[in-house]
Amino acid sequence: MQIHLIKSKIHRVTVTGADLNYIGSITIDEDLMDAANIVEGEKIQVVNNSNGERLETYAIPGGRGSGEITLNGAAARKVSPGDILILMAYAIMTPEEAKTFKPKLVFPNDRNLLN
Repeated sequence: MQIHLIKSKIHRVTVTGADLNYIGSITIDEDLMDAANIVEGEKIQVVNNSNGERLETYAIPGGRGSGEITLNGAAARKVSPGDILILMAYAIMTPEEAKTFKPKLVFPNDRNLLN
């Protein structure tokens, strides 16, 4: 048997942009991606604390140290700049692996930067 387990979480980031005309995805400051062990193209669950929306997309890196959190394509309709998000990625593993696995939890400051 295998189970889904939280692998990565970026807690309470602020949306800096919404680009409806981009092909899709979420752009995340590459420093945050590295800290959370999220790789380019990885599936990301986006939870919008400001309006209750939830969606899934994939991560693309933004500029290092930029604090960028931009929803692109159709997902741009689900957010507004200033909204507060939680970003999560999951892994599939055996229950035995899950017992010792430690997720990467990242708590950026109010400018989406690492402290």
